[in-house]
Amino acid sequence: MIKLSMHTDNWRCLSGSLADAVAAARKFGLKHIEFGVVDGQDFIQGLGYSPAVSLEANPIRLRRYLEANGLETSQIDAGYPITGPLGATFGVRYVQRAIQFASAIGCACVDITDGQSRPAGYTDKEVMAITKENFRQILDWAEDYEVTVNLETHGPYTNDPEILDSMLSFFDSPWLRLNLDTGNTFIAGGNPVDFLKRFLPKLGYMHIKDVSASMAAAMRGEETGIAMSESPIGQGVNADNIAECIKLLKQADWDGVLSVECLGTDENLQASIGWLREQIG
Repeated sequence: MIKLSMHTDNWRCLSGSLADAVAAARKFGLKHIEFGVVDGQDFIQGLGYSPAVSLEANPIRLRRYLEANGLETSQIDAGYPITGPLGATFGVRYVQRAIQFASAIGCACVDITDGQSRPAGYTDKEVMAITKENFRQILDWAEDYEVTVNLETHGPYTNDPEILDSMLSFFDSPWLRLNLDTGNTFIAGGNPVDFLKRFLPKLGYMHIKDVSASMAAAMRGEETGIAMSESPIGQGVNADNIAECIKLLKQADWDGVLSVECLGTDENLQASIGWLREQIG
């Protein structure tokens, strides 16, 4: 069964809070929500101008708050770059803490990804060797806490299908899956439909982003990721690809979550959620 969620990051550019995202989820009848986490304290989040959640928060109280609003957490976004030396120094521990938090809150999965660019001074072979060890340490925790780790297409490594395939094959683990992001894959110059056809057996989650014509003209093939869809999902140049992906998921009887990533205005959300519900049927 295909379920709809949305990412609270939709409110980051609007200086919105977690409460703003929760209110919108209720307004548009969603039952699931995804949020990013801060490792420590952040004054922007503390002042209520960021929709992220601190890993120092009480996860049980947060779960009660979400349940009181009719929501379950579909995924925790722990997308600090896990590739290379900074991933080893900071990313591993960050994701491990996110896995603990996910387990406490009753969330089944955590999102990870690569960086925006390749680490300077390292060959791809060296980066992948470090990244494999990073994965090893993360998957030990994922297995113990029974939380799936979803690798998102976001950077130069994950948007290369051959490298992505090798990363997903680092270990034969049921706790390592793919989070396919339709917008990131498209803006990097790829086709999300082709990615889905190749990696459907490993698909654990999807971020759904459309891309405006102006953004595609300015950025496609130059960048590897975008924060969210500025245009409503279904009204951009990536709409046909998204519709085809949903057809493939339905044909495969895929059971999982599509997470809406568009600017968190009522107009964008209403159009995006309405269009996606039509596609899902």
